[in-house]
Amino acid sequence: MWVLDPMATDFRDGKTFPRRGRQPLGEFLWLARVIDKARAAQNGTIRDYIYPCPMDKGVMEHWGITPEEFTQAVRTYATDDEIYAWLKERVPAERAEAANRWLREEKGENMDRQDAEEGATSAVS
Repeated sequence: MWVLDPMATDFRDGKTFPRRGRQPLGEFLWLARVIDKARAAQNGTIRDYIYPCPMDKGVMEHWGITPEEFTQAVRTYATDDEIYAWLKERVPAERAEAANRWLREEKGENMDRQDAEEGATSAVS
């Protein structure tokens, strides 16, 4: 599927960031970012990021899973592909699209701000 692993999940230098919320992993926006943050939280390298932050919780609510379930999946599965497969089994396509729509339509400004703060320059969906 994807060969995005391993991603840097040590954000303590202030120059390394989670992947962008707009960067899709399969049909899921935000998934790559929340995987990075969850791994960093698990490793104690999250710096001043928050996991799960309100946007993490909001997207998970739209997916129909809890932060605890997601955290356990990150502990259980080592790769993006495995976490994606786990999530895809649980989240119907309409819920995935509803989460993406919520992110694009209601949280687009938040993602724009994150991109600017993290120096993202290239456009992703």
